[in-house]
Amino acid sequence: MKIAIAGGGIGGLTLALLCHRHGIEAEVWEASETLRPLGVGINLLPHAVRILSELGLRDALAEIAIETSSLSYYNKRGQRIWHEPRGLAAGYDWPQFSIHRGEFQMLLHRTVVERLGADAVHTGHSFETVLDSGARGQARFALRRRTDNAEVQASADVLVGADGIHSAVRRHFYPTGDLPRFSRRLLWRAVTEAPPYLDGRSMFMAGHQDQKFVAYPISEPLRRQGRSLVNWIAELRVPDSFPDTPPRSDWNKQVDKAVFRAAFADWQWDWIDIPALIDGAEAIYEFPMVDKDPLPRWTFDRVTLLGDAAHPMYPIGSNGSAQAILDARYLVDSLLGTPDTGYALREYEAERLPRTAGIVLRNRMNGPEQVMQLAEERAPQGFADIGQVIPHAELEAISQRYKQLAGFDRQSMQGSR
Repeated sequence: MKIAIAGGGIGGLTLALLCHRHGIEAEVWEASETLRPLGVGINLLPHAVRILSELGLRDALAEIAIETSSLSYYNKRGQRIWHEPRGLAAGYDWPQFSIHRGEFQMLLHRTVVERLGADAVHTGHSFETVLDSGARGQARFALRRRTDNAEVQASADVLVGADGIHSAVRRHFYPTGDLPRFSRRLLWRAVTEAPPYLDGRSMFMAGHQDQKFVAYPISEPLRRQGRSLVNWIAELRVPDSFPDTPPRSDWNKQVDKAVFRAAFADWQWDWIDIPALIDGAEAIYEFPMVDKDPLPRWTFDRVTLLGDAAHPMYPIGSNGSAQAILDARYLVDSLLGTPDTGYALREYEAERLPRTAGIVLRNRMNGPEQVMQLAEERAPQGFADIGQVIPHAELEAISQRYKQLAGFDRQSMQGSR
């Protein structure tokens, strides 16, 4: 069996490694001419780290990523609403890692080249169209080679669209009416080298749904030197007069801190100086917070979708990259479980589509971050005792419910070994 993967991001490269581990031939077609360590920070939750550990990557991740110790939510005054240990500190058998997205992608790419060979990754080939979805055999598709603009045709037993939120494979099957859905919130993302805060391995979120700040360290080598490379995200709701979803050309554009800094100017507390983090960034990038409505189906004969191509979601719950890795694992397990490839792809879709659709919809309701909104609504001037504002049992239930939905509650993970 041969699997062709459109997209050399986290989901696509993980799928290639899982295929190789189980004796399935795989090749990756990536639009970029050269893979480079782009992006900022992401979190790898324990259920994703378990899969990466099975691929032999845990030690390599531990060398470059922060092993996250805890997650805390605060209100806009820096008062703690909820705190929970994470990863090994929470009793899991696998850690949670916070890591630079580009460094993680490059680790996956190096590993694919080492194990599958350099000729298994075709860079500079942008996906154009599906020529035949393979109802009676292989899926055939066309790509455009960037060096000379020539069309390249290829085929495989299965074609997987893992080409992100702007997926060309998805667009082939859904050419209209599938635009990004704008939350009316903008994100400004950056990394800043700074003194460690708290224990140097903590993630926090502060504010509420209309004004939020998220931060977590992402460099283990720098932590060992007594410093911290902090990935941070500032988020603000834009007024109703703001245009609809910004055009794609405006995503990831570099902006000046003056665009948003004033909203966080007094967010200086005894354990963190948020204005200093903003001021210390060398470059700040602006993104709209978007997702897409869940699709009715991902699979068309021998073609299916994976990761952000299948289920782009708001960056809430630290869960997007993990879900792409889980997609890859379940897809390979489904292919191994039956000789009927078409059935395997439908089985994969039947398991993963409703689960990820639930996460997309729950993230629109702020997922586990709703505890900050509850604190804002019930105690906008702050509180002396959070238990008098939101009972501990209510906070715990919100946290546990999201873990169960996303598949990384401890009971589910122990039961699926």
